[in-house]
Amino acid sequence: MKYRIEQDSMGEIRVPADRLWGAQTQRSLEHFQIGGEVMPWEIVHAFGILKKAAAQANHVLRPDRMTEEKRRAVSAACDEVIDGTLSKEFPLAVYQTGSGTQTNMNANEVIANRGNQIVGAPLLHPNDDVNMSQSSNDTFPTAMHIAAVLSLEDRLLPALDGLIATLLRLEEENRDAVKCGRTHLQDATPITFAQEISGWRFSLERDRQMILSALDPLRELALGGTAVGTGLNAPEGFASLVAEKISALTGKHFITASNKFHALTSKDELVFAHGVLKALAADLMKLANDVRWLASGPRLGLGEIFIPENEPGSSIMPGKVNPTQCEALTMVAVRVMGNDVTVGMAASQGNFELNVFMPVCIDSFLQSVRLLADGMRSFNKHCAAGIRANREKMRENLNRSLMLVTALNPYIGYENAARVAKLAHAEGLSLREACLRLGFLSAEEFDRVFHPEKMV
Repeated sequence: MKYRIEQDSMGEIRVPADRLWGAQTQRSLEHFQIGGEVMPWEIVHAFGILKKAAAQANHVLRPDRMTEEKRRAVSAACDEVIDGTLSKEFPLAVYQTGSGTQTNMNANEVIANRGNQIVGAPLLHPNDDVNMSQSSNDTFPTAMHIAAVLSLEDRLLPALDGLIATLLRLEEENRDAVKCGRTHLQDATPITFAQEISGWRFSLERDRQMILSALDPLRELALGGTAVGTGLNAPEGFASLVAEKISALTGKHFITASNKFHALTSKDELVFAHGVLKALAADLMKLANDVRWLASGPRLGLGEIFIPENEPGSSIMPGKVNPTQCEALTMVAVRVMGNDVTVGMAASQGNFELNVFMPVCIDSFLQSVRLLADGMRSFNKHCAAGIRANREKMRENLNRSLMLVTALNPYIGYENAARVAKLAHAEGLSLREACLRLGFLSAEEFDRVFHPEKMV
């Protein structure tokens, strides 16, 4: 491998000759060989956006320093960061400096060197030009918020909406399917399958509302606070203008944070937003567990619904098929719940003017978004969309349920109804037979008041 010599404030270091990064990226690459997790692509993408926006704002406010030629060079290089062309130039580990400084410098070095390639001259300096009016301490939290908003709006919400739409269709198809309800995993009073589905659907719609409410605080950007929140070395008006430029580049609404001291050291917005992701994970866990319980069998379980049979379920038991999409979605849920602990702990480490757990915080957050979005899409396509009610089994289970006796409460009272249920269970009788034997109602009276389909 061929190398070139790069120099920074700490001296000289060898960098692979074919790479666009510089000395600080190389030092980080050598000093932080920890795990296999690299900085998420969403953060790299966000850095491309914010560096382009910063160049545009600096050109307006400092045209003598950010000349039109420099702005064009920075913008062209940033476009290649944004579209992924330069993705291999961002190799740094998540477990690096807690401020994300090395990733900020990775972006500065790559954009400067690529911009210089484009113009064919040493026009751009990583710090003086690409990082103008900025600090790692305000760029990294800005990238975190940009990445969070984009991933929630463009990746998570469409997947959630798709699953909600499927549940709405299933509701409409199953309004007349009456089945046994269940509480405490025990038989309960009747319910329609549509009503049961509506509980799943409304949970997801409520999660969607909470996601939207969590987005607004994430739209506030730290950029303009520079090192400690005072805005040192940033021109007046930079913070507001750069937020406008980021909004224009992304098509999303962003504003400058009203208190930069808070923006640099606190990650409460991400904790709040990830709390909603945990709530969604909890609801998806419940939904997936309900589906696999209802589909259990095929002969010895509840068997009240059919789900798609996607692949063989056993290497030893021929013909076995398992609820694998449910299992995958529930594994996603527990990972998200674990990530919520990481995000909360990371956010608690804001000491004085800076949080120094930002890379692991945003890596965990973005992983949760990716897993939830992909998990919902997979579950929707390969399971939920193909759910069919086993109406015959539903009727069979309903007619065998002892809790239909609840319909008799107004006519014979709770205590007598309990005696009917216990006798029926002990001797394998129907509720009708037990009620007649105990003499609480005549056959005509029982038939007149006992209508399970009206109990929903």
